[in-house]
Amino acid sequence: MADHYEVLGVSRDASREEIKKAYRRLARELHPDVNPGADASERFKEVTHAYDVLSDPKQRQQYDMGGQQGFGGQQGFGGFGDIFETFFGGGGQTRGPRSRRERGQDALLRVEVDLDEVVFGTHRDIEVDTAVVCDTCRGSCCQPGTAPVTCDICHGTGSVQRSVRSLLGNVMTSSPCGTCRGYGTVIATPCTTCQGQGRVRARRTVAVDIPAGVETGLRLQMPGSGEAGPAGGPNGDLYLEVKVRNHEVFSRNGDDLLCTLEVAMTDAILGTDATIRALDGDVEIELKPGLQSGEVVTVKDRGITRLRGSGRGDLRIGVQVVTPTKLSHKERQLVEQLASSRKQAEPSLTHFQQGLFAKLRDRFLS
Repeated sequence: MADHYEVLGVSRDASREEIKKAYRRLARELHPDVNPGADASERFKEVTHAYDVLSDPKQRQQYDMGGQQGFGGQQGFGGFGDIFETFFGGGGQTRGPRSRRERGQDALLRVEVDLDEVVFGTHRDIEVDTAVVCDTCRGSCCQPGTAPVTCDICHGTGSVQRSVRSLLGNVMTSSPCGTCRGYGTVIATPCTTCQGQGRVRARRTVAVDIPAGVETGLRLQMPGSGEAGPAGGPNGDLYLEVKVRNHEVFSRNGDDLLCTLEVAMTDAILGTDATIRALDGDVEIELKPGLQSGEVVTVKDRGITRLRGSGRGDLRIGVQVVTPTKLSHKERQLVEQLASSRKQAEPSLTHFQQGLFAKLRDRFLS
């Protein structure tokens, strides 16, 4: 077995720094990616094994005293060593450098809309603080006029190989290059605007068309409107989570709009026409004579536009007959005359309900 000092070309009293420099020089010269010859590959293994021994103080002391080092010189394990080299990247085979360009992260924003905006949909221009492509380097990460240079350690492969001693002999392993971090290139003059990231933080305006029929909790996906990726990578997606504000008059049940209309007792008895100010304009409705509290008047196709499908829901109006609490003397006489002229039914029990709203709820949802 060759003398380790002779393999590295250093004297026996060489310092650790001198041994390290000698190994680096020989490794660059004999690396399989640079010198693919069979002889160079064998010498690379010898140089690596010699460095592993002499760079470790205990192993170097044992070697200087004449001890046998490791299993690298055991010829009987050569066949297994070749097999492991195949599995662990021997022969200079690598996967290639990884790209600096990566997809940007997705972003989530919350947007509030009014109920009347949900009827037909709305448009919003939203200000977003996010990552955008650097205007100075246009995503190259380099100062204008410069470009990345090939890494002189891995020679553009993005990985380095080294021989590791094991019970089965020397095994060639491959790992990302520590100098270029696996990219295969080094940015010698990074862009001063983005510090070599290819992107900067900035505020931009995103135009959003919120469709009709959305409801609280719904998320809208906007592909490519998220953060710009490093080194000019593609943008992520932007997700908008919708919240619909409560309305002081109208509420929602699916695609239907619900509201309550207070009707005077006389109008409920005699019937009348009424004008309702809906979310999208006035609606004329007919109240038939004998109208009762809890009845629901339905106006077709005046609800919310359906998010999926076509058409609109309905406007459902619950009636509450208002009984006057104070009457003038003349009004009381008129009511008494009405009561005396009609045969009044005795008050009777019926199923208990929690007031008008329970009745309306049952009829609204029926």
